[in-house]
Amino acid sequence: MVQKYQSPVRVYKHPFELIMAAYERRFPTCPLIPMFVDSDTVNEFKSEDGAIHVTERRCKLDIDAPRLLKKIAGVDYVYFIQKNSLNSRERTLHIEARNETFSNRVIINEHCCYSVHPENEDWTCFEQSASLDIKSFFGFESTVEKIAMKQYTSNIKKGKEIIEYYLRQLEEEGITFVPRWTPPSLAPSSEMSSSCKKPAAPLAVVVPDPALKEGLSSEPLSTPSGVPEPAVGTPDDKLDADYIKRYLGDLTPLQESCLIRLRQWLQETHKGKIPKDEHILRFLRARDFNIDKARETLCQSLTWRKQHQVDYILDTWQPPQVLQDYYAGGWHHHDKDGRPLYVLRLGQMDTKGLVRALGEEALLRYVLSINEEGLRRCEENTKVFGRPISSWTCLVDLEGLNMRHLWRPGVKALLRIIEVVEANYPETLGRLLILRAPRVFPVLWTLVSPFIDDNTRRKFLIYAGNDYQGPGGLLDYIDKEIIPDFLSGECMCEVPEGGLVPKSLYRTAEELENEDLKLWTETIYQSASVFKGAPHEILVQIVDASSVITWDFDVCKGDIVFNIYHSKRSPQPPKKDSLGAHSITSPGGNNAQLIDRIWQLGRDYSLVESPLICREGESVQGSHVTRWPGFYILQWKFHSMPACAATSLPRVDDVLASLQVSSHKCKVMYYTEVIGSEDFRGSMTSLESSHSGFSQLSAATTSSSQSYSSSMVSRWRFC
Repeated sequence: MVQKYQSPVRVYKHPFELIMAAYERRFPTCPLIPMFVDSDTVNEFKSEDGAIHVTERRCKLDIDAPRLLKKIAGVDYVYFIQKNSLNSRERTLHIEARNETFSNRVIINEHCCYSVHPENEDWTCFEQSASLDIKSFFGFESTVEKIAMKQYTSNIKKGKEIIEYYLRQLEEEGITFVPRWTPPSLAPSSEMSSSCKKPAAPLAVVVPDPALKEGLSSEPLSTPSGVPEPAVGTPDDKLDADYIKRYLGDLTPLQESCLIRLRQWLQETHKGKIPKDEHILRFLRARDFNIDKARETLCQSLTWRKQHQVDYILDTWQPPQVLQDYYAGGWHHHDKDGRPLYVLRLGQMDTKGLVRALGEEALLRYVLSINEEGLRRCEENTKVFGRPISSWTCLVDLEGLNMRHLWRPGVKALLRIIEVVEANYPETLGRLLILRAPRVFPVLWTLVSPFIDDNTRRKFLIYAGNDYQGPGGLLDYIDKEIIPDFLSGECMCEVPEGGLVPKSLYRTAEELENEDLKLWTETIYQSASVFKGAPHEILVQIVDASSVITWDFDVCKGDIVFNIYHSKRSPQPPKKDSLGAHSITSPGGNNAQLIDRIWQLGRDYSLVESPLICREGESVQGSHVTRWPGFYILQWKFHSMPACAATSLPRVDDVLASLQVSSHKCKVMYYTEVIGSEDFRGSMTSLESSHSGFSQLSAATTSSSQSYSSSMVSRWRFC
């Protein structure tokens, strides 16, 4: 497996030429990098005007590896070829490095770049990326990979320190300015090439003693032009190292790389608003910075948020009055670490009454709004306290908890809420303080703990009786001034006291369903599973000629082929147990086939659009203008299926074994609508980037499909 690394943008508040003077002092060897033994210049080129300077070096490294491994490999040192391309006119330095030793077994490539900050020409940006691919290494591939990654990350940490060390060295020698390159016709008579070598008096600007004492760790010197310094930015929307430390926390180089690579992938593939960096980082932390796992869960969550419009819940949804009166929970200041503090008096809450009065869906939606509010408060506290705050603390008071709280539908609702929150709000709970746990608590804990992630469970602190008042109790985490009054504190807590919900507010199951409270059905989209050999098909009946069939679908998993067929006769309705009869279920979406196995393409039905291959993560919008009435079938088919021919389509019976393989399953989320031709133009104005040419008539269609057809489609990557 190829290991990749991508650094954040590191900003030096010094001009490019001064950074280059410091960089050149690293050669031929650098005492700050013990493994860097020596380097020899093997090739060098300079342009006539002196703007281009290319240097190729052979670097000798003493890798910190077990002596036995070195003996087996038969080497004491490894050699790298480093090519530096300095363009003084453009003020850039590109560094390319590759391994010479064991190049047939191990492939290491690195690229670094120094360039001018896009918002301040007197600042310098640095980026680097690298890849490691171990083909074979005497059976020690895993060991070599670990050693290589350890050595590389160690040197990354030292990179900025080394440049700053040589900058201080230059300052001690009185050099704080190196002039820019100028064309020979405009250059002064003195030699310019010495500017990046040992300092010469004409090129040095000696600063006064007070400035010397400040050192380079202070704010940068004023620019000659007197232009105010902009805040440290992220060029081309890239992450800045200082920004990461200020708003996201201290991350290791590999953790920074995972964040940057996942963020770049989302920018390239995700249609719509890119999740905030804090949100991406939470999913990475929840999966121990495994990019593939984090990407999968994050994409599922983004699809869920889009489907149920969770991003707008705080602006568009008003909690029912019953929740405002009887839900005994609310936000209450912050803990000692600056985390927002949420107080829940679960023991005083009538969970049965709330479920009977509102239903499970309303409670779930309310919890989602609490989590969205928590994310907002974390952002605010990050600004207020000047340090990264990405989670909140929850204080749960269990005084009053009894068997009534173990009512089965209430526990079921609680488990579902936990499941949804765990999947979509990972690493948001910083600490959970459970106070005054009664004897019945172990029963509840036994029921819910299996559904809670191990990392989350480690954040639980449980106190029985008044133990929270002793050493290691509440005062260790919350300031005395904000401990709620119901816990013998001094702060008045505005959290509702809860109490029994009046039975007059109870609703029947039919009433709750009619109230349209179901979160999962409050969307115009439908989900479907597509299996290898079992496509998903829907029927659209057209009565009026020149109607327009429109579609909008997201490919959530796998690659699919989208087809549109026409038939003069109606297909038989799909059997509800088409998969269930074979003891195969379709979790996360339905699956239906309409085209009968005895139908033949070209005789019983025809293809009216060229097949469209849609990759995982794409979002597709399109339309088909019909000429003939009849029955149209929209089909999503597994991509590896062969093209439709004049034979029957493979059915479920033919591929039962393959259905059990997860790689043979795709998921789509779709919406279709039929629009009258007179309304078509107005509706199409809402489609983004539509362009004609999505489909053409198939050459093998029958007369019924040789109708006039025009289609428009727009497609993009969403995640």
